[in-house]
Amino acid sequence: MTISKSRRTLTTLLALFTAVSITACSTDKGSSSSTSPQPTKAADAAQQSAAPAAANADEPGWKSDTKPITFDWYLNFSWFPNKWGVDATSQYITKKTGVNVNFIVPAGNENEKLNTMIASGKLPDFITLGWYEDAVKKMIEGNMVLPLGDLAKQYDPYFFKVADPAKTSWYTQKDGKFYGYPNASSSSQDYKKYGENFVSNQTFLVRKDMYEALGKPDMRTQEGFLNALKAAKEKFPDVNGQPLIPLGLHEFTDTGNYSLEGYIQNFLAVPYEKDGKLYDRSTDPEYVSWLKTFRKANESGLLAKDIFIDKRPQMEEKIAQGRYFAMLYQRSDMAKQNISLYQKDPNTAYIAVDGPANSKKDAPTLAGPGISGWTVTLISKDVKDKARAIKFLSYLISEEGNKDLFLGEKGVSYDTIGGKDQFKPEVVDLLNKDRAAFDKKYGSSYTFWMLMDTNMNLKWAPPSVEPAKQPEDWTKGKTKSFSQYDNITPTGTSEEGIANSKISQTWGKTLPKLLLAKSDAEFDQLFDKFQKDRKAAGLDKVQTYQQKEFESNIKKIAEFSK
Repeated sequence: MTISKSRRTLTTLLALFTAVSITACSTDKGSSSSTSPQPTKAADAAQQSAAPAAANADEPGWKSDTKPITFDWYLNFSWFPNKWGVDATSQYITKKTGVNVNFIVPAGNENEKLNTMIASGKLPDFITLGWYEDAVKKMIEGNMVLPLGDLAKQYDPYFFKVADPAKTSWYTQKDGKFYGYPNASSSSQDYKKYGENFVSNQTFLVRKDMYEALGKPDMRTQEGFLNALKAAKEKFPDVNGQPLIPLGLHEFTDTGNYSLEGYIQNFLAVPYEKDGKLYDRSTDPEYVSWLKTFRKANESGLLAKDIFIDKRPQMEEKIAQGRYFAMLYQRSDMAKQNISLYQKDPNTAYIAVDGPANSKKDAPTLAGPGISGWTVTLISKDVKDKARAIKFLSYLISEEGNKDLFLGEKGVSYDTIGGKDQFKPEVVDLLNKDRAAFDKKYGSSYTFWMLMDTNMNLKWAPPSVEPAKQPEDWTKGKTKSFSQYDNITPTGTSEEGIANSKISQTWGKTLPKLLLAKSDAEFDQLFDKFQKDRKAAGLDKVQTYQQKEFESNIKKIAEFSK
């Protein structure tokens, strides 16, 4: 485990969230090769007369061509359930721009699917994945995706009017080009402008009725935490005939568990740096002590086997059944299920409370919006139409595109009410009651979140209502920007990247064993072995790389903060 290991600050507003051949040629499809017959002068003149007008930097490029076209768009999120063209918003956008979207979503393991596509040399037109994924670097280094700035200069200079220079600067590679554009991204300027409204996704949640029946126990201390889990299991052994799960966590993967890494470290206010040097959070005494508390919980029968094997679909089903007592979990990832519980009985919904804390009981330092955002979207080198692709991307990141994605079509999902563009009453009512039905019917409120701007939408967003409001409000004042620690972990096939991958895989195997250890002594043996293994794998190289990238980030942030 290394610092900032895939620090997935999924600061989305929602809970929802092949292919074309890659060729070595960088020219458009259908262009002539050096061996092809040259066109006649007459044919050349005819071709020029039929060519579209020169790109206009002052006019949205998508307006110049609205002929029907379908782009294949890969989403590296197996849980994404929606189809383009089913709902009113995507139908409206297609009618307006001519662009239809065919989403490609992996049926199983995301990384396996994406790595297989990369290895085969075949990628769809658009690709959206977490900025922290190794595949981002693989695609860039493999010349499989196009530099967005070059595309914009050639086909749609209007892009530079709507793109945030802080974001394009942040994602600029060592070759001076940027290949991806983020969603849910907030720069230091955004913090100055919108910061008081920023919230975090990171919450410690409890089922309201159970928590109150236990007397609202203090779960900040290790003893109080264990006692509350034990009391919950004793008082509520089953939920509608099924065993209670005392504690819920994010799913275990081959590289670890998000809840038990950066997430809880933030609850414990473990620093990222000390005196300008990156701090190895994974060896912090407070953190290790809490890992032992989780081990103790398992020894006491308070960690259900389910949490070690369940994936998100199984977890969502159990959340909807109200089977967890407490959860160290992202509030947005269970929002739909919480709405369902709330509608049946508000007292059975999950609320945020003060959770694990360090020995000083310092306030948590929760991850808020960062400059890296949540995901990045890239355009494949063999995209079927470069011009239409960059123009569509420009539209999606613009205020016009974001307004369409959030509010939908005027008169259908929103109207100007009281002088403000906002959802119609029946639309916001469905949004608050049944997100899945809302997505299928209206498809607005960022059902399609791939390039959402979560600052821009503040002017249109309806006020939060329960059960989302309470967990959201709980995070206010505890939310921090950790942008300077993003994008510092080595990936790819460099020495550091290989070392980091090996360390992450080793940690993924070690973490469950730590929790399943029969004693603290066995825990210590396993933890010490992991420390030795990661040093042998090249930890020093990884940390040297991270420190250099961290210092570079500090300079980069200072530059675009001027």
